[in-house]
Amino acid sequence: MPSRWALVILVLGLSVVSMTRADGSRKPTLESIGDQVMCLCGCVATLNHCPHRDCATVAEIRPIIEKEIAEGKDETTILQDLAIRYGVQVLAAPPARGFSLTAWILPGVGLLAGLSFVLIIVRRWRKPSPVAAAIPAKPLDPKLLAAVEEEMKSSGLGAGG
Repeated sequence: MPSRWALVILVLGLSVVSMTRADGSRKPTLESIGDQVMCLCGCVATLNHCPHRDCATVAEIRPIIEKEIAEGKDETTILQDLAIRYGVQVLAAPPARGFSLTAWILPGVGLLAGLSFVLIIVRRWRKPSPVAAAIPAKPLDPKLLAAVEEEMKSSGLGAGG
């Protein structure tokens, strides 16, 4: 039985390695890199989706990308070169290290905190409070009860009608 698990783990490991190699050996294109690079003109869009027709940033960065593709560099190297030249803010997805790691972690932490808050509130709504359950109901005053019954009889609303 342990040999079967070892074989499964080996096959999964080899498939992961082959997928990463296939991904890394793919030739970068202007389109694929343009989707990973932010335009720095202030439009808050990627290089491929900048809404400005004559954007100076697009005109400046695209030839650099084309030149590095022609030199045979891979996507990671081109993105690192652009980050060195223009700063990390040029990357559409910040690197998952250092302070930029918070951009990856905070949404998950916020989601878990919000879900926990909702669960606590729902549980409190569904469970009756122990104070309300502990207070016994007071018996009605017999004089008041007799007065209400007399009033109902005189107005014709009584049970006997």
